[in-house]
Amino acid sequence: MLKTQSFLLLVVAIALRISSPPGAYAQSELTDVSSTEARAIAKEAYIYGFPIVDNYRVMHSFFVDRDGEDFKAAWNEIHNEARVFTPDDATIQTPNSDTPYSQIGTDLRAEPLVITVPAVDKDRYYSLQFIDLFTHNYAYVGSRATGSKAGSFLLAGPKWKGDKPDGIDAIIRSETEIGWVQFRTQLFNADDISGVKKVQSEYQVQPLSRFLGHTAPPAAPTVEFVRPLSRDAQRTSPEFYRVLDFALQFCRVHPSEKEVRARFERLGIGTGAFDASKLDPEIREAIEEGMADAWSEFAEFKRTQLDTGIKTAADGYGTREFLKNDYIGRMSSAVLGIYGNTAEEAMYPAYFVDSEGQPMKGSNRYLMRFAPGELPPVNSFWSVTMYAMPESRLVSNPLNRYLINSPMLPDLKRDTDGGLTLYLQHRSPGQDKESNWLPAPEGEFIIIMRLYWPKESALTGDWKQPSLVRVK
Repeated sequence: MLKTQSFLLLVVAIALRISSPPGAYAQSELTDVSSTEARAIAKEAYIYGFPIVDNYRVMHSFFVDRDGEDFKAAWNEIHNEARVFTPDDATIQTPNSDTPYSQIGTDLRAEPLVITVPAVDKDRYYSLQFIDLFTHNYAYVGSRATGSKAGSFLLAGPKWKGDKPDGIDAIIRSETEIGWVQFRTQLFNADDISGVKKVQSEYQVQPLSRFLGHTAPPAAPTVEFVRPLSRDAQRTSPEFYRVLDFALQFCRVHPSEKEVRARFERLGIGTGAFDASKLDPEIREAIEEGMADAWSEFAEFKRTQLDTGIKTAADGYGTREFLKNDYIGRMSSAVLGIYGNTAEEAMYPAYFVDSEGQPMKGSNRYLMRFAPGELPPVNSFWSVTMYAMPESRLVSNPLNRYLINSPMLPDLKRDTDGGLTLYLQHRSPGQDKESNWLPAPEGEFIIIMRLYWPKESALTGDWKQPSLVRVK
């Protein structure tokens, strides 16, 4: 009889949890969480979750918010942009302005997608970067990864089971049910836009059932996507964890993260029931302190690891296996330049401070000199791009020049010894030097160098980026 009563009590408890309104679970489960524990969990969950939440913010604006100015296309439809980014593009921090983008927001819950690429001229770099909700770069197609030939690739979610169909070059698997594919197609110069449009017009995406000529499976359940926070609100609002809680439903618990995800559930994160409005004031304050702690750890990591060159932003881009659950590295790369490529695809030598360790300001004058034979070693091309801080946006200027890259070399003036000097400052360095001028904002800025398909000497560190020297 006692066992029967215990079983009935368990059933009642489960039924109460299932029938409880949103937020009730979070509130009841938090009664045994101290403010100290809540602060520690909030810090850990913020560092872990920032790339997810910021990625969701971008994906929502691109693939969900049809009334928004940044909307691109519905899920599983391709959108091409035959232009490069300008200072008006503010959704993504440190945007690339070298390669026009195409995008597919991928919802893989119902069935896989088949992505087809055309044959592309060997001299034109292109790539497809497969990004999951965590911001892992889990696969590549393109010039480096698969060559310039045409091909079709099956993109499957975590639940799909099947064999490789005829006509498919490879199966690519995503760890998360939603994510996106970012295409980059090299633009040689302003007159080349028709060449980019031709390549983009031949990118294709279709459901596997259509590719095979089969009846489509039942559609996935409709999702009411929560509204994301603004970039500023993500820094301080406990609503950050509501968005993270929502997004984690698309992320299966990886075996290496069972313990960390269980700790998050102590705050209701990952249960589908986190509700900031129902938090006890003491716990809410602890969570806000945990968010501040996360940003303090980021600042220390940037100061001691990134600014010193011990680590680079590239250390935070790659597969789960490459990152080895380095959450602060992943967060830092998302903050400073979300959606960066894996090092073998592209490297991003960054300048957050000058050669003396000081922040850069456009009111000063700086030189970047490549000695003879020391231009960035690449199989494709390189660029140097200017960003205004703290927004990490491209800089409006009279030349409408946001970067200097290797396709521009014929128009750049060489030094008498064959080297190359670039001038980085707000005011013109003089008409005789304007060909090599990269305009800066009046205030603080950073510089990101990009090496597309870098050579071995760059990957091993044998080649070193030049210093950014202030002219006094």
